[in-house]
Amino acid sequence: MAKKFTDEERLALAAKLDKELDDFIDGLEKRPYTEGWPEDRWQEEMEKHPFFMKKMPEAGEPLDPLMEGLQQLKYDPNENTPEELANAYKDDGNFNFKHGNYRLAIIAYTEGLKIKCENAETNATLYNNRAAAHFFLKNYRSSLHDCKWALRLKPNYRKTLGRAAKCCLETRQFDQGIEYCDLLLGGDRTPEIVRLRQTIVNERKRQEKDSRKARRGEDRKADARRELMKAIGAAGVAFEGDLRPVVPELAECAVHLNDGRLVWPVIFTYPEYQVMDFIQEFDEYDTFREHLDRVFEESPAWDAESKYKVADLHVYLESSGKLQRFDIDSKLRDVLKCKGLLVKGGTPSFIILVGNSPAELAFLSRYK
Repeated sequence: MAKKFTDEERLALAAKLDKELDDFIDGLEKRPYTEGWPEDRWQEEMEKHPFFMKKMPEAGEPLDPLMEGLQQLKYDPNENTPEELANAYKDDGNFNFKHGNYRLAIIAYTEGLKIKCENAETNATLYNNRAAAHFFLKNYRSSLHDCKWALRLKPNYRKTLGRAAKCCLETRQFDQGIEYCDLLLGGDRTPEIVRLRQTIVNERKRQEKDSRKARRGEDRKADARRELMKAIGAAGVAFEGDLRPVVPELAECAVHLNDGRLVWPVIFTYPEYQVMDFIQEFDEYDTFREHLDRVFEESPAWDAESKYKVADLHVYLESSGKLQRFDIDSKLRDVLKCKGLLVKGGTPSFIILVGNSPAELAFLSRYK
């Protein structure tokens, strides 16, 4: 028969057991616990654990051993069928896509496609999802390429058809975009697709209008070019190479017609001081005196002695290794038709010297 304890006896027995447990624990060897998470880093360590982590590790980051083991199990071809592996990569891509990591999503979908599983539905989804990631990155051509692959595997893939049409709008492939919209509208006249189709049609009309305008502009340029060449030929001007000036200061001042008269860019060079003046518009009927009067209206800084008086200046032209002098009152048209003259780089260039000066005599001695 079991002994019945009074309340006092129960309390005494409980106190005795507590003391014996305390004595036992106190007698254990004191060793620090090293197998758990450090108190000062427990939250950091917990976030590395695959069950508690809030984001996937970045490329190159060390993995928690448990995470590494789970990944090996998830992607081990010996433990998974090709379809299971492709779906695993698809899930990874979807996770990254959901969190806006579109480049990581593209990598995951690409790995899934590399598996080459035989399930057309899975592969179509991988192509479609990768197309979506490319679209968000504005890689519209890559997105359209993936859409086409998805549609080969699943011709009536509505999500893909809609995205393909949007890509065609962005890449200005309007005819194909309209075809994709028509395929969608054949099954369901969704207002969004109706609006998309109309947008594509409007953009195609705008492109056609711009193309016609550009062609008219090119035609006008061609006509102007033919008229210019005809005028240069009639003026008896011989030239070499392109007529567009190579000198940066005159790059936008190529020879042109103004009321049927040739207007040239011209260079005045001053060998005594090794400086130049760039005359942007020299009408063929203008004289050299007219432009030199404007150039020397005020004495330039380089002419410290104020030697360059227009009445004292001589104009020379070098051509084929020979030097020719022209009267300062000569018209440009008359000078350019001289025999043996060859305009290079679309820019006639003339040498200006003070008449009978030591600089002129020294310069002329080079051609003796």
